[in-house]
Amino acid sequence: MEKGSENLHPEEITLEMILKTFLVEAEEHLSKMEEMLIALETEPENGELLHSIFRLAHTLKGSAGSLGFTHTAESAHAVEDLLQRMRNGTLSVQSPLITLLLQTVDYLRQIVSEETGEAATVSSIALDFFRRLPLAAVEAASGEGEGDSQKENRRREETGRREEDRHSWNERTRTLRIDIDRLDRLLNLAGEVAIAQGRLGQLLEWKGKSEEVLEAHREVSRLFVDLQEQVMKIRMVPLSPIFRQHLRTVRDITRSQGKSARLVIEGGDVEVDTTVIEHMKDPLLHLIRNALDHGIESPERRKALGKDPCGRVVLRAIHDAGSIVIQIEDDGAGLNRRRILEKALSKGMVSGGEELSDEEIYRFIFEPGFSTAEAVTDLSGRGVGMDVVRRSIDALRGTIAVESQEGKGTRLTFRFPLTLAIIDGFAIGVGTENYILPLDAVSECLELPREESANSNDDGVISLRGKPLPYLRLRNLFRLGGSAPRRESVVVVKSAGREAGLVVDVLHGEMQAVIKSLGKIFQGLPGISGSTILGDGRVALILDIPGLLNEAMRRQPVRVG
Repeated sequence: MEKGSENLHPEEITLEMILKTFLVEAEEHLSKMEEMLIALETEPENGELLHSIFRLAHTLKGSAGSLGFTHTAESAHAVEDLLQRMRNGTLSVQSPLITLLLQTVDYLRQIVSEETGEAATVSSIALDFFRRLPLAAVEAASGEGEGDSQKENRRREETGRREEDRHSWNERTRTLRIDIDRLDRLLNLAGEVAIAQGRLGQLLEWKGKSEEVLEAHREVSRLFVDLQEQVMKIRMVPLSPIFRQHLRTVRDITRSQGKSARLVIEGGDVEVDTTVIEHMKDPLLHLIRNALDHGIESPERRKALGKDPCGRVVLRAIHDAGSIVIQIEDDGAGLNRRRILEKALSKGMVSGGEELSDEEIYRFIFEPGFSTAEAVTDLSGRGVGMDVVRRSIDALRGTIAVESQEGKGTRLTFRFPLTLAIIDGFAIGVGTENYILPLDAVSECLELPREESANSNDDGVISLRGKPLPYLRLRNLFRLGGSAPRRESVVVVKSAGREAGLVVDVLHGEMQAVIKSLGKIFQGLPGISGSTILGDGRVALILDIPGLLNEAMRRQPVRVG
């Protein structure tokens, strides 16, 4: 139940609260059943695993029955009977039966969603499935039943329905423990208080208040920082659930394609901002589909190449220097560098005389409509998936790095800020304007050489410990006008292994910035990712470091090693 509900009087516990609890618990049971069934397929002799699946079905039946959801209870009872026959040895644990049981999970999810909905009507197809379950189990155990084409059609229908049911279920249960919108509002208020705190601190210092008053204000500020950290922690959720739901995806896709692969999960306990979870659902699905369709070879092909016939797809999450890193890699065929370059040339994305690094070539796969697939399938080939991935990563202020070796596999690395609402920033000034750089993107600061100060162009190149460093003048880039001071500074920024310098007038130093959206009208401004309010009430723009690096590299013929 919702936090604090243990203190409610019985008359305050509403049917809606009970229903929400049931829905969350039912989804937890069904998700665990799904994972355990996939594990049971590889460990058919594991009796404890089979017993655990039976207990989950039994618990779901009891919960549904106690709330009067008879269709759910009867359907769960049918699953319970089938599992009991497997427990006592009447039916042996084999792949066709596992497939059938996974279908029961899909239909149970559908029945729960429909029976607890406003209409409270359950699909006759779903109910008929459970009526036929005993016969279907016998047919599955004997190898009889639907033909290959019927199975494939049913698989596609069930995959689509399963994703729709999950979406519908999530929409109805997202407010169980805490409403996401209320949490966002709470964080926004915390940010507003942080701004007010900073402004009050400045005023107290300017007005020359007593040390006792200033110390009291500093103590309040320390307490508020602790409160703000707790609010941020509420937003953090583990990646394990979103990773583990792809165990079923990998199984279903490889079976439909006649391939063999397993999903390996590393770092599932890493916690990320809840917004990351929402934005990463579709990209992860696209990437896993691509890995299985384009990357993982058939068992025969892998065996001929000296590889394990069973492919390997890894989902990995790690903390790294104030950022969250998510990686997806496979040990398949890798990206075809030559074919990608040929496609880019044919689409006019690059001229024939340009020399491009592997990283630059691989980035073409994220362009809209770009695909090297020779045929369109139900999994890929339309050139839309990777574009969706890039847009989702951009929305999270993240970066993408691609590594690949032909014949050995591909790794995609996504890096996001630890929090998407409040950042540690580095404040700079140009003319009368102030800007904020994400602190984790700042490497160092140095004085612009005198010979470069005389150069009034937008950009140039300086030597940084013997290596060329391209730089941009923010004054010219943002058309601020006015004349530069006699002494200018260079802030060296980095992202995804690249470095560039930003020439500024003043270095204000570190500060915490509460990110404010610029709104739809100002979205997509080059070099700008958001805004914040300073302690004196003025607005400062937050700079988009990957975008500025792209601009710096585009303007320079020199390649930074």
